[in-house]
Amino acid sequence: MELGWFYSGRQIARYIPSRITTLKPPRSKLKNPWTIVKSLDAHQWNLFLIGLFSWAWDAFDFFTVSLTLTEIAEAFDKQPSDVSWGITITLMLRSVGALISGSLSDRYGRKWLMVGNLFLFIILELASGFCNSLGPFLAVRALYGICMGGLLGPAASTALEDLPYDARGIASGLFQQGYAIGYLLAAIFYRALVPTTSHGWRSLFWFGAGPPILLIIWRIYLPETNYFQVVKAEREAKHAAKHSEADGKNKAGALKSFLHEANDAFRGNWVLFIYMVVLMSGFNSVSHGSQDLYPTFLKDQVGFGDTMTTVTTVVGQIGAILGSTTLGYFSSFIGIRLTMMIACVFGGAIVPAYMLLRTKSLVASTFFEQVFVGGVWGPIPVHLVELSPPHVRALFYSFTYQLGNLASSASSTIEATIGERFPLADNPETGASRYNYGKVIGIFLGAVWVYILLFVFVGPEMTQSERDEEAATVLEYEAMRAQGVSLAEIGAGRAKSEKVDREMDAEHIDDVEKASR
Repeated sequence: MELGWFYSGRQIARYIPSRITTLKPPRSKLKNPWTIVKSLDAHQWNLFLIGLFSWAWDAFDFFTVSLTLTEIAEAFDKQPSDVSWGITITLMLRSVGALISGSLSDRYGRKWLMVGNLFLFIILELASGFCNSLGPFLAVRALYGICMGGLLGPAASTALEDLPYDARGIASGLFQQGYAIGYLLAAIFYRALVPTTSHGWRSLFWFGAGPPILLIIWRIYLPETNYFQVVKAEREAKHAAKHSEADGKNKAGALKSFLHEANDAFRGNWVLFIYMVVLMSGFNSVSHGSQDLYPTFLKDQVGFGDTMTTVTTVVGQIGAILGSTTLGYFSSFIGIRLTMMIACVFGGAIVPAYMLLRTKSLVASTFFEQVFVGGVWGPIPVHLVELSPPHVRALFYSFTYQLGNLASSASSTIEATIGERFPLADNPETGASRYNYGKVIGIFLGAVWVYILLFVFVGPEMTQSERDEEAATVLEYEAMRAQGVSLAEIGAGRAKSEKVDREMDAEHIDDVEKASR
């Protein structure tokens, strides 16, 4: 995306009418997904899969607390609501991790930030399983929240930066649902370990510390992304040129050069940054609003037992994975914003069936609603990557995502609080209080779908010319890497080319001024 959009009256006058015309699908034709998948080479597959599995295991570690809330509360002699602070603290501190890791990742590279976060996962998951009281447990989960927020930016950049443009849509949808994959894996291993081992809930945390060891070995074996190698070399070449031009008087290091670039990026894109946070608040709200309180609705209001509630929830997650991958694939060919707007319309239309049915057919409604919840998320990873300024891509991506998640973290609390204003008859078997959560979830979801539709419509999107340029650049970098060409030389060449262009522009201005005299 170009720097500095939507900052003047003239820009606004051009921008607003373009929101309709830019919904026109790209010129590229719909391609067979199998053809797209086969086009990836080993380098691209490895980077995508390590990013996906790292993000999925990140989610696995997060859901270990959600799934064992009752068991932990019993072990610590506390109420589940006390232990749930472990979830809240994790969510709150994800933004801190995104800020720290995103900045370091854009400065030093995606590879070692991923390795560092995965190593800390091992330590913190082991420590969680050894905690014997609530205080230390909450402290460990707070540190885990920083690591969880810190992994997303480097993982997403690693997974998507070096992919051909046509593959980014389907890969974006699959990568985003690494979160759902992590939930499903956590649910499976919860059932396999917690009820069957002598250490109960602790065994799930200890098991969670194992797979990151394999992920670390895998990531160390792989190189940095092509994209970052070029950006880093370009930054260092510009810094070296300034040293030469200043005859050694400029003592600013490479870090100062990066901070200068980051400052320029934020100053030139602060409106874009705010827009991305606002957008991600809506996207995270539709996930939390449709999922967090839904099992309670199924049990207390619909009357489903534990088995049917589990089946309905799992079917919904499968729908989210399928929807995200499918709509992510189509977004490469019909446009990201148009794809997400279509998902909003269908997702909103299914809300009544999602809340009003009281039979087993609700399983089908849940599946299709989650298809579009996952579907609207499908293009988001590649959309955020494309919107983010190139030199601070990981920081913009992860920080805006996590700030949006922070803003939406109270969604289920809002639904539960308002739902208590609509009491139902007490449970005839247990005498427990019941509330009309279905009405509140339905109204909340309807409002959020409209919210997302509006902000997606007015928001920016990469133009066709920018898509073509990005696609050509990615193919060029990968072809050169495969031929053994140094990507550092490409970055240095780009810096030199920019310097020459600036000098030519300056000479042209001087000639014009002389002619005007």
